[in-house]
Amino acid sequence: MKGRLAALAAGILLPVGVLAAPAGAAPDPGTAPATADAASPAMLSALARDLGLTATEARARLAREDVAGRADAQLRKDLGAAYAGGWLTDGASTLVVGVTDAGQAARVRAAGATPKVVARSAAQLDQLKAVLDRNAAKAPAASVPGWYVDVVTNSVVVLARGNASAATAFAALAKSGAVRVVASNETPKPLYDVVGGDAYYIGGGRCSVGFSVTGGFVTAGHCGSTGDTTTGYNQVSQGTFRASSFPGNDYSWVQVNSNWTPTPTVDNYSGGTVTVAGSTEAAVGASICRSGSTTGWHCGTVSAKNQTVNYAEGSVSGLTRTNVCAEPGDSGGSWLSGQQAQGVTSGGSGDCTSGGTTYFQPVNEILSAYGLTLTTSGGGGGGGSGCSGYEFTRTGSLSGTGVSAYQPDGSYYQSTVSGTHSACLDGPSGVDFDLYLQKWNGSAWAAVASGTSANPDETITYSGTAGYYRYRVYSYSGSGSYTLGFSNP
Repeated sequence: MKGRLAALAAGILLPVGVLAAPAGAAPDPGTAPATADAASPAMLSALARDLGLTATEARARLAREDVAGRADAQLRKDLGAAYAGGWLTDGASTLVVGVTDAGQAARVRAAGATPKVVARSAAQLDQLKAVLDRNAAKAPAASVPGWYVDVVTNSVVVLARGNASAATAFAALAKSGAVRVVASNETPKPLYDVVGGDAYYIGGGRCSVGFSVTGGFVTAGHCGSTGDTTTGYNQVSQGTFRASSFPGNDYSWVQVNSNWTPTPTVDNYSGGTVTVAGSTEAAVGASICRSGSTTGWHCGTVSAKNQTVNYAEGSVSGLTRTNVCAEPGDSGGSWLSGQQAQGVTSGGSGDCTSGGTTYFQPVNEILSAYGLTLTTSGGGGGGGSGCSGYEFTRTGSLSGTGVSAYQPDGSYYQSTVSGTHSACLDGPSGVDFDLYLQKWNGSAWAAVASGTSANPDETITYSGTAGYYRYRVYSYSGSGSYTLGFSNP
């Protein structure tokens, strides 16, 4: 095990939804980084951009929101049936909490919030919305975009697009004056994920998605020509071929529309996905797996590189040869070695009944040719599964060697019973990230379990008593994004 310093940082706040403990029992708010300090630079930059704030103002707002969230969570429990929802005003500087019992106003003030006496509790509003939910089939999508609980006005809102008559009739099903109709120009639509190996359609043909890139995905060139349009696996309008090369090469890229979101995943055709962490090229003889919409998931090994294949349409050079099978419709699909993207299916011979030989176009050549960026998780070496199967998931980044981050959300969690704490850290290739589970001993944080291998990925399992815990993610060397999965009693 490497020698390291388990330094304790300053400042801590309870995360939203975690209840404060009696005075003196919980860690003091000066022993770990505040949520605002733990926020990534990318988050602060986006807040500043989209809310019109400076970086300092964004950080201060996050800190105020963290305090308000903790207070609201505690009041929700303390007020019980009298609780009518909480909301922030004045640039997140004031927490207002609705109460149905004026006698509870003092308790709200004591928590640092502003009380507002209202007619209906949060539970009553939820019950009214539940009536509408049960009648959802009676709400025409074209004229009723949706409905929601609005704690600020102590009502349930039904949105009306165009003529309000349908929305008014639907709202009447709740049989309450607390349900109101509000005009809206919203036209909601589902948003679909781009997943490697999934089918897509070009006219009357079908191919498979290769890998997500910024703005779309890469696939085989013989699947479509520049300007051709695609629909997704569900026949929903998907995108347009922005560039395509075949023969000579066999690659292309499709720019997707706003219905679709590129993701760092590949369909494993077993009910799950494999996370894409990068595109480090595998060696000849390495194991490799392929995903495609005709035959699903098949594996084998890399037989040779830089093969020229002489198709009837013309020759394609620079392909990688494998002993993995494939069939028509698998074209364009994903090839992975571990979590590393390798290429997109070009062609082959044989089938998945008798076996065969299949070739793929290396993905790094496609990215270079079109100046594209592969969509990745930032993970590496996780055996193709990342940190899945845990109760909670958090993501973050470490900016360099010696930097720490604390999870969940720059804070800690409370376990009220004894039991097992388990965690998995998935870091990027080429770094050495470590993971520590710390417990509050009444005056300081003490490490009770750790994963400190010379790798980017760590796991921890610890059997502990009730108390306050947090995870420290530490960069022994390197920088990059990480995913933390964890479960607790």
